[in-house]
Amino acid sequence: MSIPFVDRNPTKKEFELFRLILSTYQDGSGQQSLADGNTLPGWRDFERSVALAFNGNAQENKFIFDVLLPDRKRTGIYFGVSCKMRRTLNDTRRTGRVTLELSNSSGKFWERLRQSAIHQQNYKEKPFEVAQALIQQANEWHESVGLEQGGVVDLSKSFYLALSWSPKNEYQLFKFPLSLPAPTSLTWDFPTVKTNEEKIGRRLRGQDSSGTLLEWYGESGGQLKYYPLVENALWKSQIFNLEPLPRGWEKEHGILAKAKDYFPKLWNSL
Repeated sequence: MSIPFVDRNPTKKEFELFRLILSTYQDGSGQQSLADGNTLPGWRDFERSVALAFNGNAQENKFIFDVLLPDRKRTGIYFGVSCKMRRTLNDTRRTGRVTLELSNSSGKFWERLRQSAIHQQNYKEKPFEVAQALIQQANEWHESVGLEQGGVVDLSKSFYLALSWSPKNEYQLFKFPLSLPAPTSLTWDFPTVKTNEEKIGRRLRGQDSSGTLLEWYGESGGQLKYYPLVENALWKSQIFNLEPLPRGWEKEHGILAKAKDYFPKLWNSL
């Protein structure tokens, strides 16, 4: 039996299952809280929805991949899914690029840089060397769980799955290759910042022929961000909406209703 995203694109039925599962997190159980007391799905809900809809295993820990899809031909072997979710669909419309925050492991990135004698006093003088070390580190995290190093993940068909959304209940799902661009294929710099006087900023920028592809914020969170072009996605969904919950869902399926249904005797004794 073929595996969605690995051997083929997901079918309409599989994608609709994913959309409906994701929609359930509007019932108060989602990570994103709204002013009216309801919720929207967050990044963890996205991971769980991917696992449930596509027969994977959500890791729910600090494993390199968020979801593992079992290889049905090789026992104990998996394909890794790195799930990324950002409220940047409007930016994607404007720029043609999808936002993926690859990592915010500031400490680990700086530790890697120090191995190359790069530190906070000199890193702005070496943009290419910094970029090279960061990309090598990101690639090595994946390689550490790959088959070639005794791990259980077949990296050859592993991938990023990015869910972009907007405040208007619009969502779009993108699949991108796991491999990052070679540092030599980009132009690297620390753009100047204009305040009272121009000074070199703290943001490392890697540009391709049409714009920014990678950024690193080494002294303000440590995020490594990736902006691949929509046109380079291996697959993308249409823009979709979450399915509205049925009328009266609060009484039948809301958090309070669930508690009452699961524990009726204790609930009624309160």
